[in-house]
Amino acid sequence: MSEETNENNLIRERKKKLEEIKNMGINPYPYSFKTTHHSSEILKKYSDLEKESKTKDKVSVAGRIMAMRKMGKAAFLHIQDQSGKVQGYFREDELGKDNYALFKQLDIGDFIGINGTVFKTKTGETTIQAKSFMLLCKSLRPLPEKYHGLKDDEVRFRKRYLDLMMSPEIKEVFIKRAKIYKAIRDFLDSKGYIEVQTPILQTQYGGANAKPFITKINAYNMPMYLRIAYELHLKRLLVGGLERVYDLSSCFRNEGVDRTHNPEFAMMEIQTAYGDYDFAMKLTEELWEHVAMAVNGSTKVKFGNKEIDLKAPWKRLTMKDAIKKFADINVDRLSDDELKKVIREHDIDCEPVRGIMIAAIFEELCEEKIIQPTHITDHPKETCPLAKEHRKDSELIERVEPFINGWEVANCYSELIDPAIQKEHLEEQAKKGRGGDEEAHPMDTDYIEALEYGLPPNTGIGIGVDRMVMLLTGKESIREVLLFPVMKPTGAEIKTFDTDKNKNLGIDRKKAYELLEKYIKDDTTRAHCIESEAIMREVASHLKEDIEKWGIIGLLHDLDWELTKDNTKEHCIKVKDILKKEGGTDFLIETIVSHGYGYEEIPEYKDLKRQGNLQHLLAASETLTGLIIAASKVRPDKDIANVKLSSLKKRFKEKRFAANCDREIIKECEKAGIELDRFLELGLTALIKIKDKL
Repeated sequence: MSEETNENNLIRERKKKLEEIKNMGINPYPYSFKTTHHSSEILKKYSDLEKESKTKDKVSVAGRIMAMRKMGKAAFLHIQDQSGKVQGYFREDELGKDNYALFKQLDIGDFIGINGTVFKTKTGETTIQAKSFMLLCKSLRPLPEKYHGLKDDEVRFRKRYLDLMMSPEIKEVFIKRAKIYKAIRDFLDSKGYIEVQTPILQTQYGGANAKPFITKINAYNMPMYLRIAYELHLKRLLVGGLERVYDLSSCFRNEGVDRTHNPEFAMMEIQTAYGDYDFAMKLTEELWEHVAMAVNGSTKVKFGNKEIDLKAPWKRLTMKDAIKKFADINVDRLSDDELKKVIREHDIDCEPVRGIMIAAIFEELCEEKIIQPTHITDHPKETCPLAKEHRKDSELIERVEPFINGWEVANCYSELIDPAIQKEHLEEQAKKGRGGDEEAHPMDTDYIEALEYGLPPNTGIGIGVDRMVMLLTGKESIREVLLFPVMKPTGAEIKTFDTDKNKNLGIDRKKAYELLEKYIKDDTTRAHCIESEAIMREVASHLKEDIEKWGIIGLLHDLDWELTKDNTKEHCIKVKDILKKEGGTDFLIETIVSHGYGYEEIPEYKDLKRQGNLQHLLAASETLTGLIIAASKVRPDKDIANVKLSSLKKRFKEKRFAANCDREIIKECEKAGIELDRFLELGLTALIKIKDKL
């Protein structure tokens, strides 16, 4: 019996019990239940109670049944509430036959309320002897055994309710998150800051270089944007006379998804009249120290195998000094041409403008090495249009980015308040936007008008709250600290017909390699097939699919290439005959043929569409190999092991690079529920693992 069939049978059994309960005249979904304690309070209060001791203390608790052991006319069960679990003991002679008959209709997953007295069992477990109970909610869907201690992150994040239910320690992460929010507010309120709410829907986004989400307001028939930052609205409030303001809520950026980025993210931004970036650095480190103490009771946090100390004051380094320290490069001694050479040598993709190149060198070669809290100060003027010129060096701005654990955790600067210069900077950014830079800062004429009324000297701080939560809870993925992270939708559009475990290929891995030797003589084509196998195995592992099966399909996908390379209209057609002759099943043939669908040289496949995770990922994986190998070949050392994910992501956006690698086909990974950034990471990881084979 399949797992799905078994689950459906259990659901039918529970629905039958539901009807029986209703026939007893009992409402299985009542309105309320009065509790006196949480489970943790009972366990703490009676921790010193002797074994087999009984009390007359009455308690009322409620929660979900998580375990049940029935023994004829008596039973033990555990119920779980927000604070933990406590055991209940039920006896027919105590409850009466009618009530015990109701008890027999209960299942794991049901919510109940218990009224009873506390005692200790002979094994020393604090237990409630039920004098009465109440069914609070009949659960129709069983808690499958596979959900106990959820290991599949995709399931955990999509079905957070199961994650919270089955892994109580997960609750602690989000309880701590709430404490972090409170600690931030307590700190800022104590410093005289006022919490305000800036608009989420805006007619003109701004305050950062980022790609916005675009929507429309029907009432005015005009486009609107979800905010990417709070900054420009907060500074308008300073123009209006407020001096210390902050917004702690969510911003939205229509960009990539990875371990530290989610399209909707929590940010706290401060604007302070009469302060500069030196003030901002001190306030930032004091805030982090306060929150760490309030939430963890210490400024020291464990993150992986590292211990990080958040205690103020933090180290300060200029960006140029950081490059000297971590990359052993003195950019002041290099001409523009020499800087370009450094950029090429390290495969850094950026605009050939001096300041941009310096910032890119820092980003690529230094950021990940900064583990302990460090303020990186004095950035090139080209990096931000909203910051004030450095008071000692006109080529720099008074901007600081604090780093912890290799992550940028905040952004601060002395704010530009001269309306003429600000207008000039925003006009330059607007030109970049018109030139196709989707992350360029747009022109905001209303903001310029506000500046013309006068904005006092001020400083701003933006802090990524999600990264703060990650560091203070020791979690390495942003999805671990978001209750409902953005996920690729599942459903009919993401079919899995092709992943059935009982679908046979007719060819094992040994035979597949024999066929590769037989039909592919060219080393480059053979390497491409081995690369495709590696990526298919990696994505199969990620999706908990059959690694061997997916790898074989990747290995054989271009088996007819040498027979058809001079007449590509036959590619993915001749492979049918080859595989049929060699014992391949229809399933194997259909899957391999599918990677040619949509290929303009194959009229036979013009109207066919790939379907199912396996077909989408085969096409995406074999195309991705070309992009990754091309990225390795442009490196001075030609070593794929030194290709960075950040560089590969930039190469993906650069359409002229490896132009024959169809980006849209690579993006078919998203149809299988894998975000593009994650797919690039899986592909790069796979090819690095087999680099000695190639």
